Amino acid sequence: MLMSMKCALISVYDKTGIVSFARELGKLGFEIISTGGTFKSLEEGGIRFVKHVSEVTGFPEILEGRVKTEHPKLIGGILAIRDRKEHMKDLEKFQIEPIDLVVCNLYPFEKVTEQGADMKTALENIDIGGPNMIRAAAKNFENVVVIVNPRRYGQVLREYKKNGDVSVETRKVLSVEAFKETARYDSAIYRFLEKPRP
Repeated sequence: MLMSMKCALISVYDKTGIVSFARELGKLGFEIISTGGTFKSLEEGGIRFVKHVSEVTGFPEILEGRVKTEHPKLIGGILAIRDRKEHMKDLEKFQIEPIDLVVCNLYPFEKVTEQGADMKTALENIDIGGPNMIRAAAKNFENVVVIVNPRRYGQVLREYKKNGDVSVETRKVLSVEAFKETARYDSAIYRFLEKPRP
């Protein structure tokens, strides 16, 4: 079932299955926006309908990739409530494209610190943009589908193919999963930082 053009924002550390998932999204009429490493993986995987985030924001990735997605043209597109006229007026006024699907998983902070990383390395592996995108999409789950686990790709694709959209019940389940993930992630960070260091 083909849908009207939708937009997915994909930024993943764990790239398991992401190329085939993106290819299926393309068949469903999705435009894809992506960040550095994910963008490269999708292009190398033959995905041609993908835009780099800088093409959307008009602003390059800066600070060695520390700042990529913290921009109103992305966060605004995620947080906009589609049936609220003022929100849609703002999107139109500032030429912001609504984002319908956010696919994101995070830098492996726990894995890195469990391997004995020093403070500098640990801090570099704290994801900032990812949790922000995830939380924004999870907050607005009635309008945006959020995926933090590659095992959900098949389920989401099946719903899009069968119904042209993802049910509100599934959206809520995915939102809960997303908030659990950001809570788990932040817990791992504060536990690491509060430990006494030699």
